[in-house]
Amino acid sequence: MNNMFNNSVQDHTFSILVENEPGVLARVIGLLSGRGYNIDSLTVAEVDDAGHLSKITIVSSGTQMVLEQIRAQLERLVPVRAVSDLTVDGPSVERELALIKVAGEGESLRIADIFRAHVVDSTNSSFVFEIVGSTEKLDAFIELMKPLGLVDVSRTGVVAIARGPEAI
Repeated sequence: MNNMFNNSVQDHTFSILVENEPGVLARVIGLLSGRGYNIDSLTVAEVDDAGHLSKITIVSSGTQMVLEQIRAQLERLVPVRAVSDLTVDGPSVERELALIKVAGEGESLRIADIFRAHVVDSTNSSFVFEIVGSTEKLDAFIELMKPLGLVDVSRTGVVAIARGPEAI
């Protein structure tokens, strides 16, 4: 149900196609932080070398009104070519990658197998796991690793793309 007066805080994933030029990322981040909007996840990479285009994926949270303001303000930035709120514009695929270091022995291997995490490095006293999936999946894996000797975590942030044949 789409309620204009919905005051609940929600997470939304924005996909922003921008011209790949110096300062664009700073302008996008400045727009959000300058208005007090929090960025929960941020990724950026060039997606079209010939066209000099990059894609910025941002996960931010807020009320429906705040999220609509974020989109509208992003669309007005000059280096921005297109903005999609993947949470509402249609079905999308979201993934995140993490490298997780655990000191200890075999129990972490059993749990890693259940989560389809891969061992990418090991020593006599530690493992580094690579895991890909939803943010919730990564959060659950990390929570299970804490009592087993979690040492360090490095996460990419969310990357996302709309499903279907259309581009942003």
